[in-house]
Amino acid sequence: MTSPLRGLRGAIAGFGRMGMTHYSILNCHPDVEFVAICDPSSFIRNKVEQHLGIDTFGDHEEMIRESSLDFILIATPTGTHKDCALEAISNGVHTFMEKPLAVTPDDGATILRALSENPVVNQVGYVLRFNDIFLAIKEILTDNLLGDIISFKAEVRGPTILRDVKEGWRAKKSQGGGCLHDFASHAVDLICYLIGPPNRVSGSALQKIYSANVDDAVYSTMTYKSGTVGTLQANWSDASYRKPTYNLDILCKGGRIVADLHQFKIFFRDEPGSTKYRRGWNTVYVTDIAEPVRFYLRGYEFTRQLDYFIEQIRDAATENLSSFQDGYTTDRIIGMIAADADTQRESHG
Repeated sequence: MTSPLRGLRGAIAGFGRMGMTHYSILNCHPDVEFVAICDPSSFIRNKVEQHLGIDTFGDHEEMIRESSLDFILIATPTGTHKDCALEAISNGVHTFMEKPLAVTPDDGATILRALSENPVVNQVGYVLRFNDIFLAIKEILTDNLLGDIISFKAEVRGPTILRDVKEGWRAKKSQGGGCLHDFASHAVDLICYLIGPPNRVSGSALQKIYSANVDDAVYSTMTYKSGTVGTLQANWSDASYRKPTYNLDILCKGGRIVADLHQFKIFFRDEPGSTKYRRGWNTVYVTDIAEPVRFYLRGYEFTRQLDYFIEQIRDAATENLSSFQDGYTTDRIIGMIAADADTQRESHG
């Protein structure tokens, strides 16, 4: 366990939008000291040296070897995740990885094998697991207040890609580009977290709307041995939305939940076994249940997930709410959807 008498020495691999977000949140954490970043852009490195006064590197391996790190936040394109994680783990550096864990389940399995040989605190940035609304829904489902799940629908839409982006990692499937890996992965993980991973996926389709080389929309049906059936719809090329929006609808034998990031409505067919709710419809707003965080940027959940990661390091924790194993499970379901979509496309010519 790291000594509590000094700050945890941290670094960030990839200083784009998410890297800067993570830096802003943790740079004011009393137990954290950022000592380095790495990024392929010389412009970014020069600006970081000029304004932040910390070491910069163009290569993650050199940064990890030379910086005496306690932890690293990896916010690089998904295609580089495996190499960054393996280098960090082999050097005993606690690792936070932006989602998804890896481009393929095979890459994720390689990371898990390295982790089993050299355990460190590990976490994937599936931020919805730290959202107040979805934490409350997880408690409801865990306590079985609504009985068996009959069906569900998970939907995520946003205006991320509204033209063919020919350059950059989002346009390259090998780098984790495409709606399924980059955008729908949040919804897939939320399904795994709240309901569990499906036993089978079917009728999957990956649709191109603007992009020439990657998918812009995802559709899939998920089935479970319990009899539960669910559907996934994701579209990152929907101009009718101002920003990414998540919607979840769960039908149970004893009622129903309809939720987004800001509220959930819950219907009880009979008198509930909880004093929090009444029979019929109940509405809970995020402002009713939100737990405050020490620093707000983009949403409580963004700070909550990073503070949780730091706490896990301080406590030398062996479990995590969003572990690499969880990330691998989500990657496996993503792989199932991609494979099923290929099968569907081939069968229809």
